[in-house]
Amino acid sequence: MASAPHNTAPTPSFSLTLNPPQLNDATKTSSNPCSLHSPTSMFGTGAMTLTKEEREKVQDRILLEPYTYILQVPGKKIRIKLTKAFNHWLQIPSEKLEKVSEIIQMLHNASLLVDDIEDNSKLRRGIPVAHSIFGTAQTINAANYVYFLGLQKTIELGHPEATKIFMEQLILLHQGQGMDIWWRDAFVCPTEDEYKEMVLKKTGGLFGLAVRLMQLFSENKSDFTPLSDMLGLYFQIRDDLANLQSKEYTENKSYCEDLTEGKFSFPIIHGILSRPEDNQVMNILRKRTTDEEIKKYCVDHLEKIGSFDYTKSVLVELEEIVLREMSKLGANPYLQAMVEELGKLYKEPSQ
Repeated sequence: MASAPHNTAPTPSFSLTLNPPQLNDATKTSSNPCSLHSPTSMFGTGAMTLTKEEREKVQDRILLEPYTYILQVPGKKIRIKLTKAFNHWLQIPSEKLEKVSEIIQMLHNASLLVDDIEDNSKLRRGIPVAHSIFGTAQTINAANYVYFLGLQKTIELGHPEATKIFMEQLILLHQGQGMDIWWRDAFVCPTEDEYKEMVLKKTGGLFGLAVRLMQLFSENKSDFTPLSDMLGLYFQIRDDLANLQSKEYTENKSYCEDLTEGKFSFPIIHGILSRPEDNQVMNILRKRTTDEEIKKYCVDHLEKIGSFDYTKSVLVELEEIVLREMSKLGANPYLQAMVEELGKLYKEPSQ
């Protein structure tokens, strides 16, 4: 995709950064009778007393409410930490690093809005999912709006290759997400290799986008693809394990949510394919159950047949590959510390 011409639409007057206060101008209370939730806020007589710029700010606040809602409880910001860790090698200017980090975080949070709809989730970061508050239609529109604001910020990076990279990585992300959904809804268990290929697209999509955008502004032209791919696999398989075993995950989402979604996660795939004569896991997935006793039974069953031990062994292997790829690029204490922290989940007793 070619870079956009210079006569693009004017940049919105707000900056969509990592915290809700960035929309302060749009959210300040005014003595003006026009209020966000008033019937006259956009179409009544009160709106006529606002300037065009003020009306646009109010409109943006309305459009972005589902997005700013999930920002009220920050996530772990793994992707921001990752960009900073990679900058130990890439050494790009701070303003470029900040903008790339902002783009990645915007896309990540927008994708969560859509994921929660696609997965029929109830909680995100310990609070009700956005679409349960704002409705499905407004939430989808907000997510799509933020995708395009992210594209706009990518154009503002000022590099002719940036938009091409953006489109390539977002296409991969949606291809991976689409297969993940199809397996679930068609009730088809993928092979381990098929699952890994999906993850390289889905989770690796944003990882790859961050590194490729950063490298546009770096003198370091080393090939980071093997490392970013392995990190994508590592993060997703670890997340699959956490969904079924981590107490913290249960508090932020719900107990063993992947079982309720009917999702073919890595431990579940192993549990199904390693015992083709045993239909218990498949039958539990088919039910999309919310019954905690059934889910506890499934977790105990997966533990008994070795699915968690196998998943942990794969994570140890992936960690070794990640560290080996890192060593080829030079020492990186920031990324090393991240991997060590994440490794506690599968190296220490179950939480």
